[in-house]
This record gives sequence, structure tokens and C-alpha cells, in this order.
Amino acid sequence: MQQQNLNTVVIVGGGTAGWMTAAALAKVTNGRVTIELVESEEIGTVGVGESTIPMIRNFNQLLGIDENEFMRETQATFKLGIEFCDWGVIGARYLHAFGQIGHRSSILPFHHYWLRMHQAGRAPDLWAYSINGAAARASRFMRADASLGHSPLAEIVHSFHIDAGLYARYLRRYAEKLGVQRTEGRVLDAQLHENGHVRSVRLASGAQVDGDLFIDCSGFRGLLIEQTLKTGYEHWNHWLPCDRAVVVPSALAKELPPFTRATARPAGWQWRIGLQHRTGNGHVYSSQAMSDDEAAALLMRNLDGEALAEPRVLRFESGRRRKVWNRNVVAIGLSSGFMEPLESTSIHLVQSAIARLIQFFPDQGFNPADIAEFNRQSDFETERIRDFLILHYQATTRCDSAFWDHVRTMAVPQTLQDKLDLWRASGRIVRHGDELFSEVGWLQVLHGQGLKPHGHHPLAEALSEGEINDYLDDTRSVIQRCVAQMPSHADYIAAHCAAVQETETC
Repeated sequence: MQQQNLNTVVIVGGGTAGWMTAAALAKVTNGRVTIELVESEEIGTVGVGESTIPMIRNFNQLLGIDENEFMRETQATFKLGIEFCDWGVIGARYLHAFGQIGHRSSILPFHHYWLRMHQAGRAPDLWAYSINGAAARASRFMRADASLGHSPLAEIVHSFHIDAGLYARYLRRYAEKLGVQRTEGRVLDAQLHENGHVRSVRLASGAQVDGDLFIDCSGFRGLLIEQTLKTGYEHWNHWLPCDRAVVVPSALAKELPPFTRATARPAGWQWRIGLQHRTGNGHVYSSQAMSDDEAAALLMRNLDGEALAEPRVLRFESGRRRKVWNRNVVAIGLSSGFMEPLESTSIHLVQSAIARLIQFFPDQGFNPADIAEFNRQSDFETERIRDFLILHYQATTRCDSAFWDHVRTMAVPQTLQDKLDLWRASGRIVRHGDELFSEVGWLQVLHGQGLKPHGHHPLAEALSEGEINDYLDDTRSVIQRCVAQMPSHADYIAAHCAAVQETETC
């Protein structure tokens, strides 16, 4: 039987999700498929995530984007990790730094040797052994230099803080150069084939846009995946009770740290993201524990620069669509579900959905086995990210509000409970399959929020204390020397990728 390939892909909605999808599909289909993106200038986008994780560099590399140009065009700064303040106890802070911590021995992960000495009071804190962690705390930055071989300077792992609106605009220009057609218009509804597949979408102008494959990037509305196909939604608010965010930009602060800051608040948490031209701020909270006015006032009191706009309230429900791919519609971005941007996964989930779509790109037969595997992988990814987010709330001793009492004592998914039990017993961490967050990521949150294991791996006793001390001291001293060679974050941006800033004229 001759395979019938797709002729037309229609993307409903622009923003970051829509234009990332358009750019990537235009690149990989090489002009053999017509790609049309429908968006309306009347409909604003939800910019909840301007902080990314390192995998976005793979996406940019797929497109052949020059990193310095990307930095200038999106007013970006570099990111070495996330600093969490007041999560385990009020007054404490820790980092979830990218990259590795220490060097794995031939037998055990590094942290087991560190854990043995730390439990004995003979080793400093974990981030002294992380080049990303030590550089972040010193507000220094440089890109990894592979020519340095086994030096920690060759192991720096970075991501970005970006203006998501500028990133979407940048990708739009890229995609249109590759032939993507943009249609201005507000989508009213969709027409179906007899088999239940979407045939076309109807615009407010009366125009009709036909397609073979439809990508729903319409945000929380889920115009195709939910309003048309009634796919259903799985709610996770019993584990992740925050359902609102109030957001506001502020003037650029003097401090430009190479990390995102997430500060716990009485009914949620506040983010701070420094860009080249402004600071992004948001307060994620539970509407059951705090009113919108209280949340906005708390955010405005805790800005480190003058507010540049009025605060804006966003509403969301943590969870996921019961099928991300239903018939001939694939939901990408907020239409597929939502998890608060505590670990900067919003843009990554767009990227991973695009990569999965490329892997299972259909022909006109829309093979059910391909769709089922796509959905299985999507479900696994979101469940494991969900567990990691829940960990931040559950692993705390805070009892200063009803919100923290609830999340500290709530039952958690069994998949998370299994990880907690392994850690508490002897510091073991197991990564399953292709789950997003590595053992080192789990380690930093577990330790950073004060969950102490009862022991350490028994084979960490195979080395003497002197041998382990030498191992740890050598690792720490090398990292200290490397960080001392790095320029400040601000100086590095100025030297390599500073955007031209607009100035006011009389």
C-alpha cells in the first residue's frame, strides 16, 4: 500500500508554543509540507515562563540559531540554576544548579562519599563541589570551554532567561523565511469529518482554513483539543493547590545574578528573573488561601525595582489533558495542560512535545499505535515533572500558614513516595527511564529542603576518611580556582551578547 503523506499542517495560536512549533516543523519538513499558523492580534499571550532549562540549547541548535544573536534578540541573560529561598525553613536558601556535582567514582555517585563526611560534620555544603553552584553564588559566568579537557570549566551547563514575547517574534521571522504562512484571524470553531477528525477551522472573518494535521497552541482555551474534541482534563490541584499567578515587570535591578530566584510565600511562591532590559516578577498562589488583592500587594512590596506596569492576574488549573494527541489534533503548550513554572518547565514541555511530534510525525493514516505511544510518553514525562514539583511543597518543615500545613502533610503520589523512601533509608536516588530531572537535581532539592537520610551507602565505607577527605578537598579546591578565573555575569554579557537598549529622547 502506498503511503499518503500529509500535505498541510495548521497551527492554531501563536505565542512561544505556536512559533516554536512552526519553526521546528518548517526546518525538518524542508518545504515538503505546507505549514499555516493562524493567530489573532486581539488575543494576548500568557507569559508565565521566561526562565528555561538547558535543553532549549538543543532546540536552538536544531534550528541553527547563533546563540549570541539569540541573546541579543531576546534580551536574554544566562542561567546556571535556580535559587530557592525559605522553602525548607524560613531563612534558608539553596540552589538547584545545572550540571554535575563532584565526579562519580568507579563505584558510587559522588554524593554518597560527601554524605558520609557531611553526616560526620566534616564536609562543607553540597554546592562547594558544583562549578555551576559555586559560580552562581559568586555571580560569575562563562560558557563551557571543551578545549580544557577534564577541567570543571569544560563542564559548565547553562540555560537562559528570555523575554518570551521577543523569542516568539524572533522565531516568527525565522519560520516565515522558511515558508510558514501566517494568517491573521480569530478562530471561532472547527468543522469535523465524518470520522471525527478536524477538517477545518472557521475564522471570525468567515474564512475557512483546511488542514490534515492540526496543532492546538490556543492556550488554556484548548479550542480544538477540548472545545471541539472534548478530550477531558485530569486535575492535579489536590497535590499542586496553587491556581493563580499575579505578574508584573519591574525596572532592571543593580543585581544581575545568573540564576532564577524562587522565594516561598505564605500561600505559594514568588519568582524573580533578571533580563537585560527589565526584571520579570510573578507570585504564584492558592486562591483558597489568599485573595488576588493580597497576592498583588505582597508581590508589589517585594519588587527590587520600580514596577513598569499594573499587576495582572492569571488563572490556571494544574493538570494535563487526558490525551495530548486526539485524532488529528496535537495539543502543544498550555492547551495540553499546565504545571506552575517552579522548575522552569513550561517552555521545555513545548520543546519536548515538538520533538515527540517529529519522532511520531504521521501520514494521512494517523496510525493509532503511534498516537498511543506519543500519549504514553507525554503522560510519563508530565507525571515525573509533577512529582518533582510536589517534592518542593512536601519536603518542608514550615508550619506558619494553613497552606504549608496542608502541603507538608498531604498524601503524595506513590511514584514520589517511593523516591522519598529510598532517599530516607540510605541516600539512594533512582532515575527511571527518560524522566526529566536527574539524580543530581533530586539530590539538591532533597538535601536543600532538609530531608536527611538515616544513613549513606554502605560501600562509601570502603574508603578511609582520609581518602575521602582528599577526594572532596581536591574537588572543591579545583572548583574554587576555576570560579576565580571567570568574569562576572554582567561583564560576560557586555563582552559577548549585549542587546542594544532603547533610550528615551526629548
